[in-house]
Amino acid sequence: MTTKNTITIKQYTLLTALSVTAFSGWAQGNTATGNKDEMVVTASRFKQPVSTVLAPADVVTRDDIDRWQVKSLNEVMRRLPGVDIAQFGGVGQGSSMYIRGTEARHVLILVDGIPLARTGIVNSVNLDQIPISLVQRVEYIRGPRSAVYGSGAIGGVINVITQTDQEGAQINAGIGSKGYQQYDGSVRQRFGDTLATLAGGYQTSNGYNIKPDSPNPIDNDRDGFRNKNFWAGLEHQFSQEISGFVRGYGYTNSTDYDVGSIPYLPEYSGDKERLYNHTYDAGLRYASGAYSSQLIGSYQKYKDYNFSSQYGRYGVATTLDNMDQRNVQWGNTYSFESGTLSAGLDWQQQRLTSSSQTIADTYKRDNTGLYLSGQQKIGNVTLEAAGRGDKDEQFGWHETWQTAAGWEFVPDYRVTVSYGTGFLAPSLGQQYGSQRFDIISNSDLKPEESRQWEAGLEGVTGPLDWRLSAYHNKIENLIDYSFDNSTFKGHYYNVNSATIKGVEWTGNLTTGIFTHGVTLQYIDPRNDMNNEVLARRSKQQAKYQLDWTMFNLDMDVSYQYYGKRYDNSTSAYSSTQRELSSYSTVDVSAGYPVTSHLTVRGRIANLFDKEYETAYGYKTAGREYYLTGSYNF
Repeated sequence: MTTKNTITIKQYTLLTALSVTAFSGWAQGNTATGNKDEMVVTASRFKQPVSTVLAPADVVTRDDIDRWQVKSLNEVMRRLPGVDIAQFGGVGQGSSMYIRGTEARHVLILVDGIPLARTGIVNSVNLDQIPISLVQRVEYIRGPRSAVYGSGAIGGVINVITQTDQEGAQINAGIGSKGYQQYDGSVRQRFGDTLATLAGGYQTSNGYNIKPDSPNPIDNDRDGFRNKNFWAGLEHQFSQEISGFVRGYGYTNSTDYDVGSIPYLPEYSGDKERLYNHTYDAGLRYASGAYSSQLIGSYQKYKDYNFSSQYGRYGVATTLDNMDQRNVQWGNTYSFESGTLSAGLDWQQQRLTSSSQTIADTYKRDNTGLYLSGQQKIGNVTLEAAGRGDKDEQFGWHETWQTAAGWEFVPDYRVTVSYGTGFLAPSLGQQYGSQRFDIISNSDLKPEESRQWEAGLEGVTGPLDWRLSAYHNKIENLIDYSFDNSTFKGHYYNVNSATIKGVEWTGNLTTGIFTHGVTLQYIDPRNDMNNEVLARRSKQQAKYQLDWTMFNLDMDVSYQYYGKRYDNSTSAYSSTQRELSSYSTVDVSAGYPVTSHLTVRGRIANLFDKEYETAYGYKTAGREYYLTGSYNF
């Protein structure tokens, strides 16, 4: 099943040309940018102020999460530009996230810079599986980043950061609607040159009936969610130049869901999921003068059980995806007078056993990636470039690249233009087939590929900090599924392409004690084969956020509007697209420091109790109330 390939002249030419361009640019050296705003690492894999990133970028801090009183990462991301989420239930339930109209599988999810394993055959990640109590920071980059990270980064990159340097201890307790409860705590203490961290949490909700119209009587119940999690880590400064860390975290998620129909065999009656995750990371960092280097090793272990409440966890309907993912990352950064160059190597190995009670499929895949990225400022012009080659055990070498330029034509106003390519490798089940699901392998299956152009104009006009972006994304070799009624076998294959055009405007404004954030978006995502609008994407979005503090009372109001969307694509089973209505929601939260140690926060989600669906047949939660107390030591 493995194809042996050697690196081609074309690949050498790409990497060599990029190296020469980057080094020659830095040789011209100029004055430093002098920006002192928030630092990010996700955009180019080196630390830089967020204002110097030419791609649209957002940062969410732990303080934001606490102020908003969100209960999941989906709720965090829904507030940000370009994000549309189809939710299949409440907290902890399944969901699909669409970044700028791309497929749910086209966003790369990182945890502390390490790609989150994709266990399912559909090749996407449910962001809600990550407990919100572990999240200290989120960095979000829109647009292709495969030239920096490899497979998956077509629509954007989300980096969930669980580490913080803030010392102290905190405990939190919360209650809410539908039996919601939350308890978590953390301790961070420095002992000389060592920082020790220990954290843990528990979250539960009784939920509600997510498919009330299901004909299956078993579905006529509440669909709840429970999570237990832990986090432990040590960081040590061995010398002025060398530091190291070791950390481990894990969580157990128990989720109830609905079958949605009456199964014709007991094997298809699964309505419960139990997910176990354990992740262990260790790394060494070296920094001396302009040069820094980091070596990280990571091990992720997933066990994802799906089973039936009728037949039990080890009954006839039980399935298990048992996955190990190993990652090694070696990154090197060299800072010049007015630029930075980063280069490194990534290695990843995935091992998956996907089994039912009678059949098991076993897979293994290795991937090695080499990347080079850099940024250079020459006068009022900022240049970015990145290139990467990935060697996959199955389909050999795949190259991606991107470039961008920004010109500050007058003070505080900048125009940007960028072009980038991206790709997504097939999932293990898509590539190698699955006996469990009667899916045969396809040796000709190719990665999905994208090409995106983007132009932007940004500036600071009085108190208003704004950005206007227009983009055109062409995605080819889209992977689809076909079933043969004569053989009762299915297979995945490359079939068509999609084109996504969009315009996005974001603005931030401070007026007195009030801080305003606005996002306006229009996208036109279409299937090139039949010109249909891609399913579950709203063409229009409007988001408004208002924050203020008065008499020590912190207030937050969030308004979100989503235009109508189609729930499905046409097929042999459906000749028309089903339309879902537009909707808008308002959330309100407040926080008050009762003492210097104790803060009480409350939130009303969906204040006006709007009824709507983001996926046909799946009920949303309605109005919900939450109350939380936080005590700092």
